[in-house]
Amino acid sequence: MTDVRPFDLFAPGSGTVAVLVALRLTGLMLIAPVFSAATVPVKWRTSLLIVLTIVIQPIAYANMRVIPQITPSSAMGELLVGFGIGLGAALLVGAAEGAGDLLAIQIGLSGASLLDPLTKQTSPVLANFLSLFAITILLALNVHLGMIEALAASLRAVPVGSALDLHAGLANLLALAGTLFLAGLRFAAPVIATVMVGNAALAVLSRATPQLNILSVAFPLQIGLGLFALGIALPFIASTLGNWPTAYDQQLSSFFTAIAPGGMH
Repeated sequence: MTDVRPFDLFAPGSGTVAVLVALRLTGLMLIAPVFSAATVPVKWRTSLLIVLTIVIQPIAYANMRVIPQITPSSAMGELLVGFGIGLGAALLVGAAEGAGDLLAIQIGLSGASLLDPLTKQTSPVLANFLSLFAITILLALNVHLGMIEALAASLRAVPVGSALDLHAGLANLLALAGTLFLAGLRFAAPVIATVMVGNAALAVLSRATPQLNILSVAFPLQIGLGLFALGIALPFIASTLGNWPTAYDQQLSSFFTAIAPGGMH
């Protein structure tokens, strides 16, 4: 089957295909930025899930060779595929938030916390800021549409219900998650380096002028220098986030190859 027909919604086995498509979408919405936000009401997410399932199901059915069965293995496989599609964008947001946590400690603003409107949890203000900054950049790149398009493309690369190598797919995602700290460190590195130079200068100053109350100078200077360096680094962080589409395509290709060897075409 290669042609997409609307009446595939009512063809034999279409219900099974629809359930598996819904499971793949569920995996995506559990991790993907914006879709997984706590501020989005559950009924809206459920409605979107139903609508997308109805729209995407004919594409999935058209790429089926045999009608699959719903088993624990196939259900877990579909959830894992959707999870992998959403993880590519979630990692960048997580890296930005991790960079904010690290900078809050280095600059001295770890005690300044704010309620994150997306997770409904309290986090350092810099982590909150960089997380929202990353989401804003990704939304400007139509990340939400890109993930839905990637899920539709995955129905051709990895048809629903097909035999999947769950261990290889999970290992691929774990290896990808290992890059989260590295990406966050890259985001924070310029500011950390600037603050370290400032601290070194303050150490020299305290030795040169012992009568100076260095603590009264160090704290505001460290915060001001860190925030100034962060302002300078923001365009470079935005440029890195702007390369998301290329990195996302590479990540998906690697993931699909791992979870379904020989399944991509």
